[in-house]
Amino acid sequence: MKIILLFLSFLSINILVSAASPKIIVTDKDKVILQEKFDKFSKDSHLSTGELILKIGNDFKGTPYIGNTLDRTIEEDLVVNLRELDCTTFAENCLAIARTIKSRKPTFENFANELEKIRYRNGQLNGYVSRLHYFSEWITNNAEKGIIEDVSSKIGGVKCPIVLNFMSTHPESYPQLKGNPEWVKEIQQIEIKGSAKTYFFIPKEKIAACESKILDGDIVSLVTKIPGMDVSHVGILFKKDGRVYLLHAPLSGGKVETTKVPIADYLKNSKNTTGIFVVRAK
Repeated sequence: MKIILLFLSFLSINILVSAASPKIIVTDKDKVILQEKFDKFSKDSHLSTGELILKIGNDFKGTPYIGNTLDRTIEEDLVVNLRELDCTTFAENCLAIARTIKSRKPTFENFANELEKIRYRNGQLNGYVSRLHYFSEWITNNAEKGIIEDVSSKIGGVKCPIVLNFMSTHPESYPQLKGNPEWVKEIQQIEIKGSAKTYFFIPKEKIAACESKILDGDIVSLVTKIPGMDVSHVGILFKKDGRVYLLHAPLSGGKVETTKVPIADYLKNSKNTTGIFVVRAK
C-alpha cells in the first residue's frame, strides 16, 4: 500500500493539542523567533518586567503589521504568531515573553500558558467569547489576575465613562459573530458589565504633565470617542530625552516602529482619541 504524506511545508504549521491545553496554532518560524528572544534576553531576567517588555518590543521593530491574525480559524484556538503583529498582539506577546523569561523557565510551553492567561478571561480559553475583545476588560481582568496594575488614576487620571456596545451592534463586522448569532447576547452581557465599571484615563491635553510618572515598558491604550468602543490602539511607552514616546504596531506604518515625536504631540491631531489608559506589568 502506498502511503501518501501531505505536508503544508510552505507554512510549516504545527497544531499542538493535549488533553489539558487548548489547541495551539504555531509555525516553526514562530518557534525560532521565540527561541531567539529567549536566547537574547534571558540574561536580563533581573530587570523589571516593564524594562524587559521594552527591550523585547524594540527587538520586534520592523515586524510587519497584519490585522485579524487571531481570527483565521473557525474554532477559537491559541494563535502564536510572532511573524505578523497587530497593536494588541504586539503588546500581548511582549508581555508574555517577558513574564516567561522572568519565570526563569523560558520554554515554548510556558510562553503559551502565559499567552493564554493574558489573552482570555480569567486566564482560560473557552471559545471565542472568552477572549478579552475590549481592551478595557483586558485591563481589568489582567489586573484581577495580578498580571498588570492599572496606574492611570495614580499618575493623574480622571474618571472616564465608557459605553460598550460596538460588537453587539455590529456583529456583521465579526465573522465569528456573523456565523454564530447566539453569541451576540453573551457579548452584550459582557458589554453591560464593562460599561458599569469605573475607569480612569489621562486626557490627551494632560499627558505631557504626567510624563514624569510613566515608566519604560508601561503599556498604553488610546481611548476613543468612536461610539460603542473603548480604545482604538495599543502600544508600549518609553522615555527618550525626558519625553515619553510610543513603540507600536500601527496600520498606517505597516510595521512595528516608534513615533518620531512624543506621544503627547503624536495625539494632538487625532480627532477620535480623547486620552490614554496606562498599565504597568507586575
